[in-house]
Amino acid sequence: MLYLHDVWVNWFEGEENGYNVCAFHEWRKDDTIEVLDQIPVLKVSPALYQRIENDLLPLPKQLLSKVYNKSYMRKNHERISLEYCFIVTDGDGILAVNTIGYDIPVRKSRIIPRQEQLVYDMVAQKDPTFHELPDQEHQNKDYHLYSPSPEDMSGLTRKERQLKKVLYMAMDHLKQNANEAEMRYWCTEWDPTAYEIIQTLSFHQAWNWMYEGVRKGWSHQHAQVTASLIRGQTYLEKLWDLEETSKVR
Repeated sequence: MLYLHDVWVNWFEGEENGYNVCAFHEWRKDDTIEVLDQIPVLKVSPALYQRIENDLLPLPKQLLSKVYNKSYMRKNHERISLEYCFIVTDGDGILAVNTIGYDIPVRKSRIIPRQEQLVYDMVAQKDPTFHELPDQEHQNKDYHLYSPSPEDMSGLTRKERQLKKVLYMAMDHLKQNANEAEMRYWCTEWDPTAYEIIQTLSFHQAWNWMYEGVRKGWSHQHAQVTASLIRGQTYLEKLWDLEETSKVR
């Protein structure tokens, strides 16, 4: 089995979408970085890699068995074994995984560029060890406001992705309130030039119109509307402020 040593990881917990597992250049000063003393490296098929990166479905039992207790971290000068912790790659993407004892990829992390290159070199001439998928029928993934599609988040920075989540939470509040006049007001804030069209829309038509408008990308216009939309909503304002003051390493 292949192993990597002294590996820096920045765990993102419970993330089903790979775009939320941030690359090294997006790690922040307040992130908790761990160093793994030893971790096994597995090369798998692209289909299995994509499943692990972008879902929280059970992992193949054979894979879990192969990596069982073969990872270690140091804590207070003690070497502690981790049940199911490993690096997985399809030769294109790389992901560190820690199931914290479960059979699903609960924690996910990228690794630093120098160690990424080491992994690519290690597996370059290797065939995938695992091709099979978990014994569970996989339906088309259902994306929604609290789990936006990769298309919605494509090209955004970590800060922009987080601010867009705040916008989507505010959009969800609008949907729950179902106030037609309020919805038309926010549509007009988003695009004043469409005022006449907006006045003809029902609540659901207006909500969908604004949602389709804000889905793509992130801009100064997105930021302005979101800042206004969340005013007075303490929890969302706090999330907004945390992102605005965050700093990369």
